[in-house]
Amino acid sequence: MSGKVYFADTRTSSEENLHDKVLRLMEAAGIENVIHSGDLTAVKTHFGEKGGHAYVRPTFLRRVIDRLRRGGALPFITDSCTLYPGERKEAVSALRCGIENGLAFAVVGAPLILCDGLRGHSARRVPIDGGILASVDIGEVILEADSMVVVSHFKGHELTGFGGAIKNLGMGCSSRQGKMEQHSSIAPRVSEEACTACRVCLKACAHDAIVMKGKAFIVPGKCVGCARCIGVCPERAIRIQWNESADMAMKKMAEYALGALHGKKGKALFINFIVQVSPDCDCYPHSDAPIVPDIGILAGTDPVALDQASADLVNQSAGLPNTALKSGHEPGGDKFRGVHPAIDWETTLEHGEKIGLGGRKYELVRF
Repeated sequence: MSGKVYFADTRTSSEENLHDKVLRLMEAAGIENVIHSGDLTAVKTHFGEKGGHAYVRPTFLRRVIDRLRRGGALPFITDSCTLYPGERKEAVSALRCGIENGLAFAVVGAPLILCDGLRGHSARRVPIDGGILASVDIGEVILEADSMVVVSHFKGHELTGFGGAIKNLGMGCSSRQGKMEQHSSIAPRVSEEACTACRVCLKACAHDAIVMKGKAFIVPGKCVGCARCIGVCPERAIRIQWNESADMAMKKMAEYALGALHGKKGKALFINFIVQVSPDCDCYPHSDAPIVPDIGILAGTDPVALDQASADLVNQSAGLPNTALKSGHEPGGDKFRGVHPAIDWETTLEHGEKIGLGGRKYELVRF
């Protein structure tokens, strides 16, 4: 059975601008069946990083919010803390970053709420029927929300080949411990050169996994991978050991996406913006030149079908010269391998279909 994916290109006129097309896509995808009056609705998006510019523009999010409010819902915009130390490592900095990137209430018409709390640890384990994980650690706010609209910037990615709805769900809705579980299977390490022996990490560790040997030292056998120490270290001396293979990380990410939708059967809508298709993640403090021309916006209720259709549309396009794209410029060429040749990006879609997250077959309905 094929899921329907609704597609609008970027052409506009005096009768219909691109904001209007977003609303028409939402209606076509059945927003009235997904979001109901009184719903506390999580609008999951990426806040963007300082210095980047390719994330979904706040004016589009405002249209989504306005439509939800007209239907009686109570929407809020949400994202999660990052695993790595940076501008969004805890809620205060993350919210400030989001506001500075245009997500202020006056612009988007909805409050910002971090889905995993002040330091990225407000989460619950959710049991899943995955092939690798038996449970996943999802931000508590995501689990408590009545419904979701997942608004994603579709782009390339250095670990997963591409980032879209599944990554926005799996990585973006997980706690710091969940992100750690997807990226690494071993304890973080402390850089002796950077460590000042301030003992902040020692106080933060709830598992007695850190000892002082002149400098801080993480005991691998005691570390449970909560990643709390990474977020509190003022010197950024505690480093993630990114040892998980790309294939395994993608499979875990799909399983985390399944957990993020726990309790929301028929209560989630997905929107992908295939514009400014940058070669790498929006977590970088810059956005490189797009590798294909702007394509359009897609909406649907199946995240696997939506991401598959998005990937197909990118690959069907002609690649742009003088960009990070090194091969696959021709229409039909593999743009994701053209940027990240070692990444088997179909793994996410294959595993997502296998575990029941969605289906790769789709019917593209063009506007």
